[in-house]
Amino acid sequence: QVQLAESGGGLVQAGGSLRLSCAASGRTFSMGWFRRAPGKDREFVAAITWSGGSPYYADSVKGRFTISGDNAKNTMYLQMNSLKPEDTAVYFCAARLSGRYYYTKSPVDFGSWGQGTQVTVSS
Repeated sequence: QVQLAESGGGLVQAGGSLRLSCAASGRTFSMGWFRRAPGKDREFVAAITWSGGSPYYADSVKGRFTISGDNAKNTMYLQMNSLKPEDTAVYFCAARLSGRYYYTKSPVDFGSWGQGTQVTVSS
């Protein structure tokens, strides 16, 4: 496993932007973001696989959120624009150290997790 540390959460008004960062303690195969809203299950947001494929997103954030990163620096970012109150959640950074597939949205496939950072969008 690797240690993951998120930063960048906070309170923002609807329509605003936030940028989340995640720093990993070592190399990863893939990194992603999940979120858990109050009273709901953890859900996939976005992910990137360093060795190939394109970044991929949940339909609910497509066109508003952008995932990026630098594998050499073990860092990943989530730029969140046009935020909506329904984006309010604790956002978790997650990582796969290896994998058979470039694309997976299942949290079960991610073996390393950060502590989470709160994002609150006010209406």
